Amino acid sequence: MKKTKIICTLGPATNTQDKMEALINAGMNVARFNFSHGSHEEHLERFNALKAAREATGKLNTAILLDTKGPEIRTNDMENNGVELVRGNTIRISMTEVLGNAEKFSVTYADLINDVAPGNHILLDDGLVDLLVTEIDHENGEIVTKIENTGVLKSKKGVNVPNVSVNLPGITEKDESDIRFGVQNGIDFIAASFVRRASDVMEIRAILEEEGDSKVKIISKIENQEGVDNIEEILAVSDGIMVARGDLGVEIPTHEVPIVQKYIIKKCNEAGKPVVTATQMLDSMQRNPRPTRAEAGDVANAIFDGTDAVMLSGETAAGDFPVEAVTTMADICVRTEAALEGQDAFALKRYDQSDMTEAIGQAVGHTARNLGIEIIVAATSSGHTEQMISKY
Repeated sequence: MKKTKIICTLGPATNTQDKMEALINAGMNVARFNFSHGSHEEHLERFNALKAAREATGKLNTAILLDTKGPEIRTNDMENNGVELVRGNTIRISMTEVLGNAEKFSVTYADLINDVAPGNHILLDDGLVDLLVTEIDHENGEIVTKIENTGVLKSKKGVNVPNVSVNLPGITEKDESDIRFGVQNGIDFIAASFVRRASDVMEIRAILEEEGDSKVKIISKIENQEGVDNIEEILAVSDGIMVARGDLGVEIPTHEVPIVQKYIIKKCNEAGKPVVTATQMLDSMQRNPRPTRAEAGDVANAIFDGTDAVMLSGETAAGDFPVEAVTTMADICVRTEAALEGQDAFALKRYDQSDMTEAIGQAVGHTARNLGIEIIVAATSSGHTEQMISKY
């Protein structure tokens, strides 16, 4: 039995009930609905198709995860939907909306001018274009920057500001609307994007309480240095954590991402809370029926590190081989877990000796492995007992 859970993002490649049934049969445990794209009507169609697929396969415990768009910064429209920025040139970022060109463009966050300072870097389009802040022109409401590398800047592209604490809200009006819609349609998890501090999570909890559904679990996505720095306070109020390596790999140096991944996974393991490793796990399978050897190793090493779930994004949302990607990931999970069982790695996790429930959970987990027991039934009102058994 596969212990590591597989989260699959639904999209154009997997919109139909039969495709969803195939994903479930291949090993999907959680269906991810990415609310950065699509209308409520489109997502409702997917919700209904997934529920029908669960009934058809008998896998009624296939969970639904709503991934919020989150408080992000993007460029506004550019001339011709794209302008070449040339290294060494100066370009201004306006705090009021303008049609962007090679001399000036604008962003969706008007307070950016108050957050950055000369010497900071502003990265555009997943870091493909790097701008160095040289001057703050408060009089004209513009940030003056020097272009560090040549590239094309298109409309509506993401903006990242590494090592800068930006004063964006924890959740947006769109996020709140999406969360309420999701709760009304039976979601199980919320993946909260761009969580920076514990208060961001508490804002979502307040919405869930208003909706009268405290059973929905919150998975906080760590996507920037501030989130990494505040991981302990975020973990304390979250039900789980996602290591979202996409934006994280833009916000912090690429070579730091594996270290941060291991650090966060360890923190979650110690707390007995689930952790998801996400982004580009089998990325080449969007185009190819087989993964690269490095990708197979990436999935396996995340499991060796102690991840509880692995996630597929474009592979299942828009790839050419969505079902094959899930099958491949499931095969890697099963084989890696067998190696872990051989090392009895699950028994090596540290536990809080002052927590009676956790001590019982460790004993039950160890006994179940020794006797080859596949099903454990635990009576609980809060879910804490199952969580502690699952930890071991």
